[in-house]
Amino acid sequence: MVLRVAVVGSGPAGSSAAEILASSGIETYLFERKLDNAKPCGGAIPLCMVSEFDLPPEIIDRQVRNMKMISPSNVEVDIHLPNDHEYIGMCRREVLDGFLRNRAADLGAHLINGTVFQLDIPTNTTAPYTLHYADHSESKGKGVMKTLKVDLVIGADGANSRIAKAIDAGDYNYAIAFQERIRLPEDKMAFYENLAEMYVGNDVSPDFYAWVFPKYDHVAVGTGTMKVNKAIIKELQVGIRTRAAKKLEGGEIIKVEAHPIPEHPRPRRVVGRVALVGDAAGTVTKSSGEGIYFAAKSARMCAETIVETSNSGQRVPTEKDLKLYLKRWDKKYGMTYKVLDILQRVFYNSDASREAFVEMCSDLDVQKLTFDSYLYKTVVPANPLVQLKITAKTIGSLLRGNALAP
Repeated sequence: MVLRVAVVGSGPAGSSAAEILASSGIETYLFERKLDNAKPCGGAIPLCMVSEFDLPPEIIDRQVRNMKMISPSNVEVDIHLPNDHEYIGMCRREVLDGFLRNRAADLGAHLINGTVFQLDIPTNTTAPYTLHYADHSESKGKGVMKTLKVDLVIGADGANSRIAKAIDAGDYNYAIAFQERIRLPEDKMAFYENLAEMYVGNDVSPDFYAWVFPKYDHVAVGTGTMKVNKAIIKELQVGIRTRAAKKLEGGEIIKVEAHPIPEHPRPRRVVGRVALVGDAAGTVTKSSGEGIYFAAKSARMCAETIVETSNSGQRVPTEKDLKLYLKRWDKKYGMTYKVLDILQRVFYNSDASREAFVEMCSDLDVQKLTFDSYLYKTVVPANPLVQLKITAKTIGSLLRGNALAP
C-alpha cells in the first residue's frame, strides 16, 4: 500500500509538511486555493529558519540588524545585533510561500489549485477521509467540483480553518492584524535599510504593539489587537501612522491588508487521523505575535511523526501516533508559550508598564537573552547573577512606572 495524505493550505506550514511527506515517498496532495496569495504578515523570520529550512538569500528582502523600541512617550531604545553574521530576516509572504510550495511540488507533492469545502469523517476508523473541493485549474470562476479519498489529513489552512471546523477542534481567541504596505521616497527608505521599529502605547494598540518593518521596495506599517477591540483597528492604524509620520512622509500606500492571528492553541489539534498545524492549530506566540517559524516547525514535526510511525508510508498511523507530534511539540515549546503569555500580561496592560518594558529593553543582558531566544529558538539559561539582575531591573522598572499592581 501507499499512504495517501492531503495537506490543506500551502503556506509555510502546509508546504513544509508536504515537502517532508513527498520526499519520503508518501503520496501527498497539497491544496492551495490561491496560488498568488500574498498573506498579510509582518514577515519577520529568525536566523535559524534560514538554515534549518534551507532558504536561499533571494527569499530575504532585508537583513535587519537594528531595532528601535519606542515607548508611549516616544522614548526610543536602540538595539543592535552584536555579531555581523546575525540578522532578522524580512520577507514578503508571496515570495516565501511561493518558494516553499514549489519546492514541495518539485519533490513530488501533487499541487492542487483548489478550495476544500468539506471533509467527510468516516464512521469506520480505518476507512478513508473524503475531501470535496473545487478545482480552479480546469475552469475559471467557481471551478470544477471533485472529491479525493486519503488516509490522513493535515489542516494547514489558517486561523479560519475549515479542517478544524470539520473535526470540531474547538474555538480559540484571536487578534486582528491590520497592515499597510507603503512605498517611500528613496531617502526615507534608506533610513529603514536594516532597521525595524516597534511602537507600544494605547494609541497604537491596547494589548499588542505596532510595527514598521522594511521590505524589498516598501515598508510594512501595521498594528494588532484582540478581537474585542476590532472595531477600533483602523483608529489604531491611524495611531501608528501618526507616531511614525515624519519617517513616512511622502509615502504611497500600495496595499492594505488585514487578517486574524490565533492567540492560543485550539482545544483539540489531533482528532482521529486529522492533525492541525500552524495557525490552524494556534501556534502563534503571545507578546511577539511570531507565527511563520512556529507554523513551519509544527508542520515539519507533524510530517516527521507521520513518516516515522507509518514506516515511511507502509502503514496508516492512528490518532495515538499523531498525538506523538503534539507531545513532542508541547515538550519542546510549551514553556516558551507560557513565558511569552506572562510577558504580554505584565507589559502590555497599561502605558506605565509599556514604559517599563521599553526601559528594560535598554539593558544589554536583556537584549542578549532576547535575541538568543528569538534568533535560535533556544532559551539558554543566563548566569544566576545575570538572572537576578534582570529580575531586579524588571521589578524596578515597573515600580518606577507605578505599573506593578496590574
